[in-house]
Amino acid sequence: MSGIVIFGAGGRAGRAITAEARSRGHRVTAVVRDPARHPDLATDGVRVVPGDVTDVRAIAAIGEGHDAAVHAVSPMSGPQQGFDDLDPAFFVQAADALVGGLSEAGVPRLVAIGLFSTLESPGGGLVMDDPAAYPPEFRSFAKELRPFAAAHAAGLDRLREAGSAVDWLMLTPPARLEADGTRTGGYRIGGETAPRWEVRLSYADLAVAALDEIETPRHHRTRVSVFGDGEDGA
Repeated sequence: MSGIVIFGAGGRAGRAITAEARSRGHRVTAVVRDPARHPDLATDGVRVVPGDVTDVRAIAAIGEGHDAAVHAVSPMSGPQQGFDDLDPAFFVQAADALVGGLSEAGVPRLVAIGLFSTLESPGGGLVMDDPAAYPPEFRSFAKELRPFAAAHAAGLDRLREAGSAVDWLMLTPPARLEADGTRTGGYRIGGETAPRWEVRLSYADLAVAALDEIETPRHHRTRVSVFGDGEDGA
């Protein structure tokens, strides 16, 4: 049994990864901004603690004694919140704090959850800069999303620049990430090019991929796409 610290355990991805980790017998430290808002997280084998993913000292203290970490934190709860209050440096600050804090704590593995819009577009460039990568009904939203996507991309760049002992991986799901999708236990790993818009993945299978990469790391200091098993991502 390993110890896994999950930053952002109160969100959809974090909850799915917490559940998958517990189903495999791992000990979990669930890090959230306010534990009082997530009373249901504290179950057998899950310790809930407050924490800030941009605070290197907090990460070092929380991470001590763990074998791996997951970064599933988002500063925004969703499009309904809007992006006016977004700190464009958030993901860079989080990358710096995670690399520094986990290194200090001796946590060797970090799996971060990425964003579809930061993948490369089949037409060249990044999806966030390619309106044709989105169906027409989503193109206005894609424009609103761009500052958030740019912040995400900057965090990935900072991880790539970091010279650290932490072996990190960014798993990037497709645009159609389904909260109510079933756990099939299967998924496919792609490269840096975005799969087709229609491709799907459940949060439960995203969690399977994350735990597989913690238990048996196959990708190192890179970013990959992940999508549903049996889906044609091309």
